[in-house]
Amino acid sequence: MSSLNASAKRILLTSLALLAVSGCMSGKEEVEKWVQQEKAKKGAPLDPPPAIKTFETFEYTLHSPDDRDPFDLPSSEEEEAAAETGPRPDQNRAPEPLEAFPLDGLKMVGTLGAANAPEGLLKDPEGVIRRVRPGNYIGQNYGRITAISEGQIDLVELVPNQTGGWVERQQSISLADANQK
Repeated sequence: MSSLNASAKRILLTSLALLAVSGCMSGKEEVEKWVQQEKAKKGAPLDPPPAIKTFETFEYTLHSPDDRDPFDLPSSEEEEAAAETGPRPDQNRAPEPLEAFPLDGLKMVGTLGAANAPEGLLKDPEGVIRRVRPGNYIGQNYGRITAISEGQIDLVELVPNQTGGWVERQQSISLADANQK
């Protein structure tokens, strides 16, 4: 009797499994029908591709034999001599603390002193506020402070040019710039 009982259990379990699978089959048909309906729907229209811009070409021609190609470095002796005699940074001078920071990282936060001997207050990127006077160096391009007024610090930087020389560039840090940032 126990073997009959075991085979009856097997038949019962098999029939239950078949019923469960057949129940899943009816749901599968519904899902397939839904997928077909979704595929049949029209999608949203796509934007047209952007127009490709064409650029005008320009051919550079020399107008006279004395003209120099703007993409070649100057090679004349006069330009090389000018590079040697122009302004140069003092390489023997000990660097000052504010020369470690780029100029745009320094912010003017105020001034101190009398009108005839003003001192500027600059905040470095580390948050340290330092006093500066005309003649001090700041920034990474050998910037030397030339004047300090109530709302601005003026300086002259030395930047390298293409001929191996140096060019002076006027710069300033103003108190208004610090308030806007």
